Parts: sequence; C-alpha cells; structure tokens
Amino acid sequence: MIRLHHCPGTRSMRVLWLLYELSVDFDLEEYPFDKSLRSEDYLKLNPAGRVPALELDGHVIRESGAMIQVLCERFDPRGLGRPLGHKDHAAWLDWIHFAETVSSHCANLTQQHLMLREDHMRSPIIMKLEAARLGKTLEAIEAVMAGDYLLGSGFSAADIAVGQAVYMAKHFVHLDATPQVAAWFARLEAREGFQAAKPEGTGLYQRNFYPAWPVE
Repeated sequence: MIRLHHCPGTRSMRVLWLLYELSVDFDLEEYPFDKSLRSEDYLKLNPAGRVPALELDGHVIRESGAMIQVLCERFDPRGLGRPLGHKDHAAWLDWIHFAETVSSHCANLTQQHLMLREDHMRSPIIMKLEAARLGKTLEAIEAVMAGDYLLGSGFSAADIAVGQAVYMAKHFVHLDATPQVAAWFARLEAREGFQAAKPEGTGLYQRNFYPAWPVE
C-alpha cells in the first residue's frame, strides 16, 4: 500500500511526479497549506506538521529525498534509479540531495513573499540575497549540463527532484541566464508525469515574484 500526503506547490510534488512516472498504484491525500497539517491525525504521521509524508507498507517516510530513493530502489532501480555499482550512482544521489539546496532558497523566498503578510515584516535585503543565491544554484546546474538530462545515462529521478525545485525557483528568478537549464526544464515540463503532478491553480504560487532590483 502506498499513500502520499501532499500539498500542491510544495516539495511533495516531486514525490507525486515520481509516482506518476513509476506507474504504480497509490492513494493521494491532498491538503490545503494551512492548519490541516497541525491536526492530531496528521501529526501522528509527521510530527513536524509538514509535507510530504509517505505511507509505504505500514511504514511512514517523512523526507522527500528518502522517499525518492526508497521508491526507486523498490520499483525501478535501473530505470529512474541508479543502484549501487552503477557508474552514475553517486551522481544520482548527489543531485537528489542538491534539490534541497535549491529548495531551501525557494522556501526562504516563499516566507518573505507569501507568509509575511505585512510589508514592514518583509526584508528587501533578505529577498535580494536569497534571489541571488537561488540564481547561483541554477548557474551551478548550468555549469555541468552536458546533455539532455543531469546524468549521462539518461532521464532519472534526479531530474525529477531537481526539476521540481527549479519549478519552484522559476517563480523567483528567470532562466534567461541559464539557457541549458531552461532547455532541460522545458523537456521535463513536457513529460506527462510532470503535467499530472503540477498544481492546477491551487498551489502556493499563483504568480511570479521576480524582484524589482537587479540580482548581481
């Protein structure tokens, strides 16, 4: 039994996308991004009150990177996964965890743009710094892109993890300065799994939040 607890427009999208790509049967429990995640029942699944949470055969996994690794190991180790001994195994793991580097800056910008309702609570300095740092993570991807996907061995769950993080990043920074990243993301965006997992006007991000200042 697989059940994903998911909020549109959050990191749980990467796990939802992976499940669609794996073509496995699963149940989806969708929540609004509100106090529902603090309910007594949900806190039993994830005491931090965050998404995602993945129920898999009676066990609960609470970190998206771990979910990706476990699901690939179980259902598609040589397709979307890269098992131990594969020449791309280390790079595959590295990219899955690099997705969190991108997402951490997106989370800080989301806090500034969306969660802090009052203008006097927001910090233009933090917004500028985090947007610049986010841009640097895209430049890091650009610097090593040498083919259609992150790994020379082809499309994998690493593209899903980092691709979902870049999906969030696109609301805060342009991809103009990273044309290879933009082309790679366009390939990901065209996949049926991405389209199935993408929020339909219900996520946190309803518009872009590009800064009014130059990011240098």
